[in-house]
Parts: sequence; structure tokens; C-alpha cells
Amino acid sequence: MKKWIDRMLGADKAPAPDASAAPAGEAAHDLAVQVDAAYYRWLTASAGYDATPEVEEHLLDLVRTLALDPGAASGLVPRIPELIPELLRDLADDAVSQGALARSVERDTVLVAEVIREANSAYYRPLQPIKSLDAALLMLGQNGLRMLLARIAFRPLLRMADTGFARHAAPLVWHQAEKCALASSLMAPGMAAGVFEAYLAGLMQNLGLLVAFRLAERAAEAGKIPGSSEFGARLFAVSRGLSASIAAHWEFPPDVVQAIATTSTPAASALARALERGDQIAKLRLLIDAHVVAEDDSLVSAGLDSFERRCLGKLADIRV
Repeated sequence: MKKWIDRMLGADKAPAPDASAAPAGEAAHDLAVQVDAAYYRWLTASAGYDATPEVEEHLLDLVRTLALDPGAASGLVPRIPELIPELLRDLADDAVSQGALARSVERDTVLVAEVIREANSAYYRPLQPIKSLDAALLMLGQNGLRMLLARIAFRPLLRMADTGFARHAAPLVWHQAEKCALASSLMAPGMAAGVFEAYLAGLMQNLGLLVAFRLAERAAEAGKIPGSSEFGARLFAVSRGLSASIAAHWEFPPDVVQAIATTSTPAASALARALERGDQIAKLRLLIDAHVVAEDDSLVSAGLDSFERRCLGKLADIRV
């Protein structure tokens, strides 16, 4: 695990745009709480129920206890695909040609489709639809391909087969993680944080939440999850601790681990702040796409600055 992470971190960091500051202080905190509450209500939907305080506390304790045993926690998630480390090794080698990269990608037809789809996404906004692998690789560049490979590597981790609520929630949480990673990477340069580190943190921070949902199958009513927004806020916090614990066990860079663990705390680093803003932007994108929040809602107009609203637009889904 450590070697392929090191290879992903080998490329130069992207230049930093000048992102203006997000709302500060108590108002910003209140808006973030509202976004988290709306997101949790949407995520749990009909699976949420009125759990007793004892059930809620028991579930939170299960997550906290698992965070103390990251080996056991990481054993609950699948391994990364074998092709990914090889491609990342090629990306770290400046002597590898675009043609050699294309030949490596061509070995996996699913990966070819992923690369072309990514090049046509709202994140890159090509003037004309891109249909060939060579053109797609040129559009992405090495750093873009590196981020795509990281996302593909993490996908099995966040799409763990399960039953009940966990199975329903997994693809929704993964979708948020993808968008969080992109938004965090866009926010990072303006906060003097590493672009790819922010991307990794965005992908990783939800892993503990999915493990928590799996634990809920044993601690709550069958196929259900405690539905209160207050519980959701506490669950988000303890599951980030679990994500950080697993990341440390997998020997992720210390700044990535720290960013996941300290998001929304006074000790938040620049990377943690980029992750926090990326997380909020991604949640808003999902809520807008699900028609839970309007594009002109105050959570958007008052909660995001102009740069963050542009990031929000880049997270829109484009199908090709």
C-alpha cells in the first residue's frame, strides 16, 4: 500500500489559483452544520428511524473502538486492483512516453472508458467531445491520470457489498467521495496545500463512514440507521477518526492522515481546511442534483464564495 501511495505523490504540485476566503466564524459553522444535516437526512431517507440514545451511543462506541484497532478495521475493506500500482509506477517515470502510457491503459477496456469519460467531464470541459484514448490522455495529463487512477483504486473500498442500509448508502457515499476529492483538489492551491494530497484525503475520509454503516446493521433495527441530524453530526466526526486510523495503518502521508482527523477543528491545517471546504461543496452538489437544495438556496449563495461556486459547477455530472 505504501509504495503505490508514494508513487502517486511523486508528481509536481499544480500551480495555485487565487481562491477567495469562505465565510468565516460562527456563520460559516452554522451553514456547515445545516449542509451536514441536510445531507444526512437525504442519505438516510426512509432508512432513518427514531433510535434511543442508548442505541445511538452504542453505535458510536463501536466506531470509536474499531478506530483503536486499525488492522481489524482495514481488514473489512477490499484490496486495490493489481493494475493500478503498475500504472502509477509508469506515471512516476518521466521517461515513459504518452504512447507507452496509452498501451498500458489499453490493457483494461474498463479503464479506457473511464479515461475517456473523465476527459469529457465538467472538470475539464473540452471544446469538442473527446473520443480517442490518446486525446483523452493528452487532456488529463499525468496529474489528471494519477488522480483518476487513485479514484479507481479506491472505488472497491467504498463500494463494499453489504445488505440493508449499508448497501443502499455505499454508492451515494462513494459518489460524494469522488466529488469531495475533486473539490478539495481545486481548493488546495489557494490554501497552500498539496493538490494530490487533498485529492487523496477527499477519497479516504468517507471510508470510516461506510464501515460505520456496516456496524449499524448489527447495532440498530434491521436495515435501518438512527435518523436524527444530531446523531449524523456525531457519526460524521467519529467516522472521520476511523478513516484517519485506517489511513495511518496503511502508511498514508502524515499530513493526509492529520487532515482527515482534524477537519472542522481549531487544529485544522491548510490541507484540512481544503478538505473541509471540498466536503461541503461536494455535499451541496449532491443535494442540488437530488433537488433537495436549489441552486440559489442561501446554503449556496451565502455558504460559498465565488470561487467555490465555480468549483460547484465543475462537479456537475456530464454523461458521454
